[in-house]
Amino acid sequence: MHDIKLIRDNRDLFVAALARRPAYAEEADKIASELLDLDTKWRGVKTSFEQHRARQNEASRAIGQAKAKKDEAAAKALMDEVASLKAAIQADQEEERKYEEALRSKLAVLPNLPASDVPSGADENENIEVRERRFGSTPRFAFKPKEHFELGEALGLMDFERAGKVSGARFVYLKGALAHLERALAGFMLDVQTANGYTEVVPPFLVRDEAFYGTSQLPKFEEDLFWASAGEGRLGLIPTAEVPLTNLVREEILEDDKLPMRVTAWTPCFRAEAGAAGRDTRGMIRQHQFSKVELVSITTPEQSEAEHERMTDCAQEILKRLELPHRVVTLCSGDMGFAAQKTYDIEVWLPGQDRYREISSCSNCGEFQARRMNARYRPKDGKGTRFVHTLNGSGLAVGRTLIAVLENYQEADGAIRVPEALQPYMGGLKKIEKP
Repeated sequence: MHDIKLIRDNRDLFVAALARRPAYAEEADKIASELLDLDTKWRGVKTSFEQHRARQNEASRAIGQAKAKKDEAAAKALMDEVASLKAAIQADQEEERKYEEALRSKLAVLPNLPASDVPSGADENENIEVRERRFGSTPRFAFKPKEHFELGEALGLMDFERAGKVSGARFVYLKGALAHLERALAGFMLDVQTANGYTEVVPPFLVRDEAFYGTSQLPKFEEDLFWASAGEGRLGLIPTAEVPLTNLVREEILEDDKLPMRVTAWTPCFRAEAGAAGRDTRGMIRQHQFSKVELVSITTPEQSEAEHERMTDCAQEILKRLELPHRVVTLCSGDMGFAAQKTYDIEVWLPGQDRYREISSCSNCGEFQARRMNARYRPKDGKGTRFVHTLNGSGLAVGRTLIAVLENYQEADGAIRVPEALQPYMGGLKKIEKP
């Protein structure tokens, strides 16, 4: 959520920054004008309300004084004025609510503004690799490497056909050693991230509309969510643990010395993938249900840039320990998520596809989500409160990491070597072969 006062005081800067989001390039100036018009009307009605209320209080006091002087005519006139002021105040309140809601609704569907060091660009083709973060070289095979679904199905441990009968497209059954491998990966990730200072949490998997609003899934991305009915109203299945973890600080005032706050969770994630028709229809790359280890940090504005770098390091550590080649890119303004002001994508090498694919996004959202959640902290100087900064990242997407292990550790006969770091989590198993 944007601060209307900042837009009011820095209109040109707001327009220029919003225009860096390609979808808003042509409309940024018009949007700013509409926002400021509503803001002017809202503030005008507030001023009218305050003036009417002040005169009402003054006239109410004068009624008592007139009655004390037995001036019934003056008292009657004042009472009539108070009655008319009451009606005017009620009208002011209704107008104020109308303009405030209209302003809030317009602000709620606008994305975060890109940070100044985010490259401008239209789409993923204009993302910029962070060369110093690249790890490993792409493996060479003496045979043509297969894609993960070919490997999994040949092992008899990955079943899309039966999952389709039960749930439809974009679901899978993992069995035997592959089911164990997914669990092993999640346990390994949690152990690494808790050692990195993240507190493990088991959060709710169903949340209210207010929680989705706080992390910006609502109102703009309602069609991407799965919904469930409940006795007290609808609940939504989380698309990522970012939602319940970030909302831990909703409507709270934190103490400065408690920050940064770092939490992690392994959860199932549910996404309708409404905008992904025809993309990655085979295999496990893009599913309606998957699991992920999420990282969330709550920081002060002064800490957030350093925390963003640290979070990206923590996510990369998983891939480094698994010896999976990968690179890191800074997303351009046209490829960033709605709530992000800066994002690093970590992309792992998939030999079967002969390309890098995203396995983690680490985003700094600044105060954008905090404003929606009213999440604040009290600075050490004790002067008022400020909005926290929120960050989130995958540490990592478990299913995509499983895919990367299958493709990078495959052998000519279709067997899969188990990375050394995972062997203790697999009961010492060193190779996955067809049962």
